[in-house]
Amino acid sequence: MTIIIKNAAAIAGMRTAGRLGSEVLDMLTPFVKAGVTTGEIDRLAHDHMVNVQGGIPATLNYQPNGYPPYPASLCTSINDEVCHGIPNSRVLKNGDIVNIDVTVIKDGWHGDNSRMFVIGEGSIAAKRLCSVTFDAMWRGIVKVKPGARFGDIGHAIQTFAENQGFTVVREFCGHGVGAKFHEDPQVLHYGRPGTLEVMEPGMIFTIEPMINAGKREIKEDRKAGQYDGWTIVTKDRSLSAQWEHTVLVTETGYEVLTLSAGSPAAPAFVQPQVALQSSAASV
Repeated sequence: MTIIIKNAAAIAGMRTAGRLGSEVLDMLTPFVKAGVTTGEIDRLAHDHMVNVQGGIPATLNYQPNGYPPYPASLCTSINDEVCHGIPNSRVLKNGDIVNIDVTVIKDGWHGDNSRMFVIGEGSIAAKRLCSVTFDAMWRGIVKVKPGARFGDIGHAIQTFAENQGFTVVREFCGHGVGAKFHEDPQVLHYGRPGTLEVMEPGMIFTIEPMINAGKREIKEDRKAGQYDGWTIVTKDRSLSAQWEHTVLVTETGYEVLTLSAGSPAAPAFVQPQVALQSSAASV
């Protein structure tokens, strides 16, 4: 495994791409409501990325080995959909939860992030799942610092989520990101502390736990016996949630690169740690 250490120029490019990725979600927020189709959300995002930001949607026609080309400019995963849901004519309705996953390529750098949205009121259980998943992501983020190990991230996420009565999907994980959409390392959202690779300043990767309300097992989503090649659902059809940030290891801790004016505020337990990063932002 070769983990790329980004230099100052690469980090500057990743800061820009990360902010733009987050700003796409800011722009979409007022439109994510009952009555809109996921296809319309995709159209709005595509237009903004290309015509306003001067960027490229990373997912459009993305084709890793063994997959068909991904046909949209973002992913919309609703309710029991764990990840990679393809936008289409499906209409969002009151009570749905939806993850919107956006990656913008700007000047060759990838800004990768996702957020959960609760449509309308939402049930207490659905809102709690989304909230716990958000906190779980941040429990992993605050473990990022030079000398820490990637197992520390996974252990923090897993123990927190399971103590709240939820389960952690294991088949998908965070990843290094930069000039390529997916780089080393794999960032597991479960595991043992003190294991896996050591973090060093200049590493950039995503933390993006997928947390299920039911059992952790997943499967391909087959409708009428057909599989679209991408959409994954919970095996027991329980709700699933995901949040994602792209994170830089600094000399003293971490910097979240996918923040913008509309980003949800970090949980209260994170605030002292975040404040310490302002002096590290020039790494």
